[in-house]
Amino acid sequence: MRHRMRILKFVAAAGFFLLGNCSPRVPPTAIRIRWAHDPGTLDPLALPNQQAVDVANLLHCGLLQIDYDRQFYAPSLAESLPTVQLIGDSLTRLSYRLRAAAAWDDGHPVLAHDVAFTLKLMYFPGLPNEGTRAQYSFIRALRYDTNDARSFTLECRGQSPGFALSSGDFPILSEAAFDPQHQLRRISLAQLQDWPTTAPLDSSLATLAKRYLALTAGSRAGYLASCGPYQLTAWKKDRYLSFRRKAHWWADRLPNPPFVLRAQPRQLQFVIIPDAVTASLALQRGEVDLYPQMPAPEFDRLRHSSTTRAALNFYQATSYDIMYAGFNMRRPALADALTRQALSHLFDAAGLLRATQLGQGQRTVGLIHPSNRADYNDSLALVPYAPAKAAALLRQAGWQRGAGTDGGWQRRGSNGTTQFLHLQLRYRTGESAFEVIAFQFRAAAAQLGIPVVLQPTEAAVYTSSLQAGDFDVYVRVLKGNPFVFNFAPILHSRAIGAGNFPGFGTLASDRLIEAVAAADSPAHRARLLRRFQAMMQAEAPLVPLFFLANCIAARRELTGLHVTGIKPGYAISALERVEQPVPTP
Repeated sequence: MRHRMRILKFVAAAGFFLLGNCSPRVPPTAIRIRWAHDPGTLDPLALPNQQAVDVANLLHCGLLQIDYDRQFYAPSLAESLPTVQLIGDSLTRLSYRLRAAAAWDDGHPVLAHDVAFTLKLMYFPGLPNEGTRAQYSFIRALRYDTNDARSFTLECRGQSPGFALSSGDFPILSEAAFDPQHQLRRISLAQLQDWPTTAPLDSSLATLAKRYLALTAGSRAGYLASCGPYQLTAWKKDRYLSFRRKAHWWADRLPNPPFVLRAQPRQLQFVIIPDAVTASLALQRGEVDLYPQMPAPEFDRLRHSSTTRAALNFYQATSYDIMYAGFNMRRPALADALTRQALSHLFDAAGLLRATQLGQGQRTVGLIHPSNRADYNDSLALVPYAPAKAAALLRQAGWQRGAGTDGGWQRRGSNGTTQFLHLQLRYRTGESAFEVIAFQFRAAAAQLGIPVVLQPTEAAVYTSSLQAGDFDVYVRVLKGNPFVFNFAPILHSRAIGAGNFPGFGTLASDRLIEAVAAADSPAHRARLLRRFQAMMQAEAPLVPLFFLANCIAARRELTGLHVTGIKPGYAISALERVEQPVPTP
């Protein structure tokens, strides 16, 4: 089997290089970055993966963006971080002013009306906005400054210190590009947030929805009027995306642009190479310049190889990306917590960390990084690999192991039907770590007589399969950050069918998730986060395996990476190529 896998990987690598003549001609100044899979969409409302987020950050600007030099949020379209005013004990007002120089591609200024329009799109019926709707639901209104078209105040429900950062972390879109007749101005943000699901749109609003969907379909979204530093020049799905820096970008007029408004590369190309071995060969041959999120075994092999050390630099940082497995709670067999707890004990997280990451990472009890001592719930125990305990929990959940050669598990359902514990595990192809985890879980389950069918899935349809609930168990990486603790996009009931793949959500969990996001002090937030981690371990909609290390390999002539644990792990817009001197013979 191993020999066959090596042959397949060699063929994949050979196929990539044989197809090289079909790739676009890349100027020598272009910086080429490996991506494992295609972003799938460039719609700035629907960002299903980190690749799509990276594209949005190149094409658009937010009020605030991550400063990878200081590893904190910094003003981008905004002149400064917002001023904060607490109203009573339940409201926050955040006052922003947009930079005077900020402009769209046609030269028109970015105004408060553009921010209001973008917020309204997050709740507009019929648009793919489920994730953003859950993430920014704390913003209830935008108040204009009647004396200054660039100034506005956001009214927020709750008094979380995190609002000052998360309130500005989304791409701002041009009202003129999507709604030149200003149809959406007559409807308030609160009206859209409370819009009945059965209420129809009038003809003008329905036309606006159709216009938005048409303009953001396929690659067209990459050519929209924007205020970001780059333009999309080519997108060949599942092959590459190319970007060119705008010749006249508004931030170039600033006397001393801050780090978040510096765009160094003149051209960028993201080369999509799903197979890790093929990607490593492309890096070594100089066909890509940067390989982020390199698998730890390959990273370790290359940095200890005398033939690659001269050409490559290697970087590592603590990451906030967590490897986890999730369960489909909409399946009757997985609807109860005891069954999910039992299956959690069939993942050998410690062994998998060694096997897939060479131990470079950290186990965790939940979605909070253990280095965050204030918020991490250290009173909880790590979920151990314990097949015997799994069997005991299954019996406690009402399962009985049948007689016969298969020895499968079954129980009587609440509606009188017989349930069988047969599982389908879905994971994305092209990631060896996912494959190792899937095989380990299947082997452990087989020892207990639980059949598991593996479903390796191409990246192009993986997310949509999870959103549709077409799985029993799945394996995925969740990308986080150390600043904001808003779990609504992945675990609130409003996000079921979008980013909430397990289908988890109760009234109690929804309220706790909302309370965490709106906590009025670090101490209050810490108490709530500890409760949240305990609830997640008890309910077990997902089982956290370990936090990953951020491993990056790059050609030696590439500088300005600013490697960090914050996604995507490096500063794309700060990259530079410094030509290396040719060694004398």
